[in-house]
Amino acid sequence: MPFPDLDRRLADIRERIAGAAKRGGHGQATTIVAVTKTHGPDVPAAAFAVGLVDVGENKVQEALSKMAQVTAPVRWHLIGHLQRNKVKSLQHFSLFHALDSSRLADAVDFFGTEREAPVDVLMQINPAREATKGGYDLSEVEAEADRLAAMKGLRVRGAMTIARFGADERELRETFAAVRRTTETLASAGHPATENSMGMSADYELAVEEGATLVRLGSVLFGARVP
Repeated sequence: MPFPDLDRRLADIRERIAGAAKRGGHGQATTIVAVTKTHGPDVPAAAFAVGLVDVGENKVQEALSKMAQVTAPVRWHLIGHLQRNKVKSLQHFSLFHALDSSRLADAVDFFGTEREAPVDVLMQINPAREATKGGYDLSEVEAEADRLAAMKGLRVRGAMTIARFGADERELRETFAAVRRTTETLASAGHPATENSMGMSADYELAVEEGATLVRLGSVLFGARVP
């Protein structure tokens, strides 16, 4: 195993998640998505060996390369931005976290309709309006939720965000609460939306307190990533 202390790290994380759920939380169960980007194919296998079934990758090509070498039956999540000309790659993933624009939604809908099986997605929001990040502005959510509800080629399972680097606790909580409200808006529009994908290695405990059902953890599990 490339990380002999991975089981210990995971036990500590699960304990912290349980503590966060007691402090806050919204009665939700929280799933860990092990982020294996920049690591080799041995890492998803190591994650599965300690009970982590869900694995997240940021880039399609890196993910596909690993899939060809990983025999463990993990569930692959695409958590990074996707170009519209690569939507067919979504057939390899159980959940796409980063539906970040109307144009991408149209492309995903076309693909899902064409293959006669909807793509499970999360709506990515950008509460801080960071120019360097994708995602819907909060003012767009309600109208887009209604528009997406008419699409047969995708299934919106909830919402996702990436908190602003350097945000203080108050901003983090506001950001995570915005995800929770977005998922509620999606559900009200008729989507099967229950998932709140938020929180990474530095802030996952706050995210759980605010209702995270999916936390995307990399360095806290596997150490610093290779540049």
